[in-house]
Amino acid sequence: MVSALPKTAKSTKGHDEAQSITQTSLPSIDSVYISRCLGKAASIIKDPKVPRTFSLPPSYVRKKIQKSEVTYQPTQEQLLPCCHQTFQWTYLALRVLGEIQDYFKINDTLAGLLQTVFICSYMILAPLFGYLGDRYNRKILMSIGILIWCVVTLAGSFTTQSYFWALVVSRAFVGIGEASYSTIAPTIIADLFVGDKRTFMISIFYVAIPVGSGLGYILGSGVMKLTGNWHWSMRVTPCMGLLIFIFLIIFVPEPPRGASEDHIDTPSSRTSWKEDLKYLSTNWSFILSSFGTASVSFTTGALGFWAPIFLLRARGLDGSPVHTASSQDSLIFGAITCVTGFIGIGMGAVSSKFLKKKIPQADPVICAIGMLSSSPCLFLAIVLAKHSIILTYVFIFLAEIFLALNWAIVADILLYIVIPTRRSMAEAVQITVCHVLGDASSSYIIGAISDAIQRSQPTSSYWKFVSLEYAFLLCPFIAVAGGGLFLWTANFLEEDRKKATQQIRDSAGVNYIQRC
Repeated sequence: MVSALPKTAKSTKGHDEAQSITQTSLPSIDSVYISRCLGKAASIIKDPKVPRTFSLPPSYVRKKIQKSEVTYQPTQEQLLPCCHQTFQWTYLALRVLGEIQDYFKINDTLAGLLQTVFICSYMILAPLFGYLGDRYNRKILMSIGILIWCVVTLAGSFTTQSYFWALVVSRAFVGIGEASYSTIAPTIIADLFVGDKRTFMISIFYVAIPVGSGLGYILGSGVMKLTGNWHWSMRVTPCMGLLIFIFLIIFVPEPPRGASEDHIDTPSSRTSWKEDLKYLSTNWSFILSSFGTASVSFTTGALGFWAPIFLLRARGLDGSPVHTASSQDSLIFGAITCVTGFIGIGMGAVSSKFLKKKIPQADPVICAIGMLSSSPCLFLAIVLAKHSIILTYVFIFLAEIFLALNWAIVADILLYIVIPTRRSMAEAVQITVCHVLGDASSSYIIGAISDAIQRSQPTSSYWKFVSLEYAFLLCPFIAVAGGGLFLWTANFLEEDRKKATQQIRDSAGVNYIQRC
């Protein structure tokens, strides 16, 4: 096949370039296949449109082979509508938790069960959607999840006083939508963007966590104040969810897996569930960062679930009207969550962009700094609540900024230490780990500790506050543990990143040769 090349200087140059590319980019393979590949590569290189420096297989070559002219160049406007809704109605029930407790006459333990059931459903289903997301159409999977999400949220808003169990069941079904979206969406972003652009877009996506949660606080308390009924707070966002469903279908593309990294997804590149888990179990950066993320999830989950109730009880110590305090705290806490989300995630993304150029292990170090810095802020916010609500809000503000540093960076770490065809599974495993050890247990644990302390003390508003205060003090220590885990991650990061990069290159080369 090599002898079939035209005997011209130009084609000889093309042959030399193709041979150089093969030697530098491909694994050792049979010489017959190399010869066949050289013939095609040389004919492509003769095309004046082809840049003279590229890595195998460039997107241009891939299009030549596949005879496809499809390109994927989504804009921010196409992705943002689906990003910002993620957490808005998932946690909306928690924004009117005090009213739900009064309506159903439930204690702190049963109130914490609402969040625990949702998270348990979410983490159990996440591996399933991770497996499906690595093999089937991701837009369809997300669309089904969001549709179920909307229906069960709306159904839960019609729960009557004698059917608390029905609200618990509806919260469990909400986990289906959360599992489908949170597991799959980051992998689509990874296949659309690369490098600093990917970090930026992942940051925009993860702004949905604090901003969506904060808007949920504001929307929940606002609708509650307007209607006087917590049920209506849960009926607004399903309508918005249907709009997101439409935006997802129309605007968000379904790129080939690994498209942004010149990795071609083929049936032969897909592996079994067991093989995926075995691969992930040898990736120490993935394991340690997942446990570090669990500490972030534990802290933010406890804070998001119990902070408004904690502040309400703190205000009750000085005789403030309960319902006025509840509405006021929800609005303030929601605003703080929105603002700190923008600031923290933005600071994390910018710090990562500039520090990675000088320090390869910068990402986990930034996460560790965020966790270790949040710990004293959380401690001060808790112990100062009975003395000054204003100071409590100041330290909550600082703590949430430091915690928000982690969200986009942790997601970005996963995307560059795991190969494209296993990213959905990796997202699912990380979600499961961080929720089993994080917010699935934190809300229930904090509530159970609070109830245990209350049982040994006289019934009073003072001990209702103090019991929750003592339970909350677990969070600063969990944050310190998380900081240590991220520092440990830094020891393995560079090695695991190089392994993943090499696997992507080797896979791209083998797929190219097979197509030749």
